[in-house]
Amino acid sequence: MRRQQGVALISVLLVVAIVTVVCAGLIARQQLAIRASANQFLARQAWHYALGGEALARAVLKRDLLAPGSVPGKSVDHLYEEWAKPLPAFPVDQGELRVRIEDLAARFNLNALVQGGQRNDAAIAQFRRLLLQLEIDKPYPELLADWLDKDQEPGGESGAEDSQYLLLEPPYRTADRRLQDVSELRLLLGMSETEYRRLAPYVCALPSKTPINVNTAGPMVLSSLADGLTPELARQLVLARGDQGFADISNFFSQPVLAGRGELGSNLDVGSQFFLVVSEVRIADRRLVLSSTVQRDKKGRVYVLQRNLGLPAGMPATPRNDEG
Repeated sequence: MRRQQGVALISVLLVVAIVTVVCAGLIARQQLAIRASANQFLARQAWHYALGGEALARAVLKRDLLAPGSVPGKSVDHLYEEWAKPLPAFPVDQGELRVRIEDLAARFNLNALVQGGQRNDAAIAQFRRLLLQLEIDKPYPELLADWLDKDQEPGGESGAEDSQYLLLEPPYRTADRRLQDVSELRLLLGMSETEYRRLAPYVCALPSKTPINVNTAGPMVLSSLADGLTPELARQLVLARGDQGFADISNFFSQPVLAGRGELGSNLDVGSQFFLVVSEVRIADRRLVLSSTVQRDKKGRVYVLQRNLGLPAGMPATPRNDEG
């Protein structure tokens, strides 16, 4: 009798142990499912908040162009306008939303090296000056021009086409089209991560004929316009534009620091069409960054051309007036 009771007790303990293990597994799975659902909910919530920040920036840019007193079809954009000023953080449920707008026309346009299928010697020379200012002594202007053009003839001794890239490990070919993103620079022959990060804040990848806005470009980009124009001298141009910017490009050309420097290196303007909108959302312990490239046409319509989740190394914050 006692032996039967002992067996029964062991059986009960085994059943309890099995039930306990099963219940623990079910509870762990349920907690994991709850956590996964919460993460998905927060991610979706952060995404919609980021889209709201993008919509706000589009409205700010449209209002700037259509502001009372502005000339229809002609914009003068500078860093003292509302769109360029830091926006306050917007409180959201369990966190905050921050939005900033940067002028992509304040940077050197890499696609300008090839226009209409032909090499643009003035833009190549300007890119070379920018690299020298950044202490990068590599033939990247020639390499990039070969990357952009449609032929397979290397541009001089420093150029490179498919025949050189196919020898790499892994092998790949040149794009033979304009850049879609600045990060494509990392594919250039010999481009190092250090040099890429040093160059990235001063360049962009826009349609080839997009001009540089002299009202928003910093001293480093302005110094690339002509030989002998150092960043220190270019700061005089930044100071000369004041808090209203140059009203027209002839006003810029008349500045004393540009006297006797000959033809400047690229097409220039006092307004902008392309902007980078960065919406940063922090909810609980999550962080989401949405970087949107937008274009504003002459009628004030703002189109989203590209979206990236996160702020890639190719699109860091543009240095302002008092930065190199």
